[in-house]
Amino acid sequence: MGVIPEPLTLRAGALEVDLVPRIGGSVGALRWRGIDLMRRLSDDDRQAGNVLGVAMFPMMPYANRIAGNAFEFAAKRWRVQPNNPPETINVHGSGWKHAWTVAEASDARATLSLDIAAGIDPYSFRATQAFVVSEEGLGVTMTLTNTGPVSMPFGFGLHPWFDRDPDVTLQFEATRFYLEEPLGIAGDPITLAPELDFAGGRPLPAGWCNNDYGGWTGEATLRFPLRGAGLRIKADPVFKHLMLYADPTKPYFCVEPQTNASGAFNRGRWNDPDEGIIVLAPGESAAGTVSLMPFALGA
Repeated sequence: MGVIPEPLTLRAGALEVDLVPRIGGSVGALRWRGIDLMRRLSDDDRQAGNVLGVAMFPMMPYANRIAGNAFEFAAKRWRVQPNNPPETINVHGSGWKHAWTVAEASDARATLSLDIAAGIDPYSFRATQAFVVSEEGLGVTMTLTNTGPVSMPFGFGLHPWFDRDPDVTLQFEATRFYLEEPLGIAGDPITLAPELDFAGGRPLPAGWCNNDYGGWTGEATLRFPLRGAGLRIKADPVFKHLMLYADPTKPYFCVEPQTNASGAFNRGRWNDPDEGIIVLAPGESAAGTVSLMPFALGA
């Protein structure tokens, strides 16, 4: 395709989406009517290649953390490596730690791809992200293929970052809340208590939150009154979980659609639909689409 400039900007109507394939196959900005609806990648972070400064990155071949960097599957113990120092455990898999290739690009569409061969980590996979921008919003279709020689458990998701405006609110429906254990590991789920429920819409928690919401309906709405705009997230049914990260000391927060429950690989309930793990045989694929749709407040 020749040299693709970065950021690669997709446009349709009032929506602009910047992609930074070399920084983890990430989104660098999402703007609607000139309004940033995700945390924008700064020039310094862009120059440094800092994936933790992007607007959104992919989580593949699983989402969230694996306790002890190991799990038992098919009568074998599989080990992964720490990948996010100073954390001592693997976080969000390997996809966000690699440069992605631009497989195709046009004014309003682009497909990024990544091929990983097993090495110190046990996963061989091919991943694609197909971005489509329209006047309605951004659609991201994630596809994950097992290119290894044996069946393996997989998962995937998107990790967007949002500016924590003082008046931001969040609304979504779920049925379970996963407790947090040391090192950010997700523990067992409990029934969703009223004080943890966002079904009616509410401000972000005043205290620390780093928790998976299970039984997610696949829809969430963020409102930014100071910006006069909001963002609706709508995900395919394969995305059974929504992770909420909100640290009141940070100027950002994260609302992350994902297929597998956080911590699911350590619990080992491979056939439990609530855990959302996708076991792929060699050559098998799984896919799902997340749509992010801006709107004017009052619309």
